[in-house]
Amino acid sequence: MKARTKLWFTEGGKTVMGAGRAELLRTIEEEHSLRKACKKLGISYKHAWTMLKKMNEALGEPAVITVRGGKEQGTFLTDLGRKLLAEYEAGKQLINETLEDETSWENISFKLSARNRLAGKVLEVEKNGLVSKITIEVEPSIITSVVTEEAVKELDINPGDRVYAVIKSTEVMIAKHVSEKKQIKASSKEPDRSD
Repeated sequence: MKARTKLWFTEGGKTVMGAGRAELLRTIEEEHSLRKACKKLGISYKHAWTMLKKMNEALGEPAVITVRGGKEQGTFLTDLGRKLLAEYEAGKQLINETLEDETSWENISFKLSARNRLAGKVLEVEKNGLVSKITIEVEPSIITSVVTEEAVKELDINPGDRVYAVIKSTEVMIAKHVSEKKQIKASSKEPDRSD
């Protein structure tokens, strides 16, 4: 059995980048042409254009530009597009390394369910662009979670912190006990569920 996972970036609840969009950007970077990229990937021009339009809308600025006419014509990634693709690739590599890291899974010989919550201590926070790798000591094991940079900031996760590794069937999430003041602040942001 082999563990698999997917990575995607979101902004304001909208998907910015997933495997398909990353592959499209990577191919545009290689071919310098949206038409050639579409042909190479076996997708329609309209589908590719729609993916790019949705990405640009979610970002608020273009990840790809088209230059028409002259020797320098073609489709190119903007600085933002290159940065986004690089961060996606780095996040994907980090996740793959985590899945291949045998110490992430060693000594966990009990049944897990969606509600498992394991108390532990943060050993290391490795920030890598939009994602971070959190190494947690859960006696007698060490496990790893890959979370967004935003989650690390929001939970204020640092080495030495006491946290919970929340195990779902497909992922390891992080939970941290927050002060009453933070709980009140967080609860004031919850939507009204009276309807």
